[in-house]
Amino acid sequence: MRIPVFYSPKMVANFENFSPSAGKPIKVVKSWQKMNAPIDIVEPKPVDFDQICTAHQSDYVKKILFCDIDNGFGNKLPEVAASLPYTIGSMLSAAREALKNKKVAVAPCSGFHHAGYANPQGFCTFNGLIVTAQVLKMEGLINKIGIVDFDQHYGNGTSEIMKELNLSSWVKHFSSGASFYSQNQAEDFLVKIPKIMKMMEGSDVILYQAGADPHIDDPLGGWLTTEQLAERDLLVFSIASRMGIPIAWNLAGGYQLDEYGEIRPVLDIHDNTMRACVKIYA
Repeated sequence: MRIPVFYSPKMVANFENFSPSAGKPIKVVKSWQKMNAPIDIVEPKPVDFDQICTAHQSDYVKKILFCDIDNGFGNKLPEVAASLPYTIGSMLSAAREALKNKKVAVAPCSGFHHAGYANPQGFCTFNGLIVTAQVLKMEGLINKIGIVDFDQHYGNGTSEIMKELNLSSWVKHFSSGASFYSQNQAEDFLVKIPKIMKMMEGSDVILYQAGADPHIDDPLGGWLTTEQLAERDLLVFSIASRMGIPIAWNLAGGYQLDEYGEIRPVLDIHDNTMRACVKIYA
């Protein structure tokens, strides 16, 4: 199997900011191509206004798309607003494809899990995880969905929206950032991944946030080694495969820079996630 990756240049918005998320998709895809990963690039279908509103207050969505309020990246840039339907569309398209091929698909995007019902937070504007869940449910493609969030930080926005919209009966959500944050928890975390994945049993598809920011050298992370992150990803993919649950994964956070000011250390981690994906599915 070749791994479908839902990428478009329209997902990319380049600007000066601490977070590289808005400009990361193109760099990650080029890195995967350079390592000759068996991937096929597929154009994602952007989400529309009504689909975004399945997870967010409509007035908030309007203000973001018309650049009337801060988008969570410390600006109101039109290019950021224009990229958002495509980053969410990448997640939704990947989930649809994973359901179709019954294995895996990739959304090389970030910036979802802190976004609340009517507010941006922490470099997250709209919650593409909940939009994806809601749209799939409304289209009759799923009955239940799992969200495995292994970003460094707690997915507070996801939890907030689930509570606001009363989604907990069919959306299973685990965010490691709520409980794991220290190096002395690393081995315990890896041991508990099978139990965490077991929580997703019965899901029609799993949305997996394969964050690079838990790395010990990340300025906003600090508790997993490169090898432990690779083991994390291999466990997630192998267990999902054994459970027979398709998985759609994204990049989530990552903020390391090398000596040249580039995000090469982050790209190396995302490369390892792709290697684990290829090992299990390709």
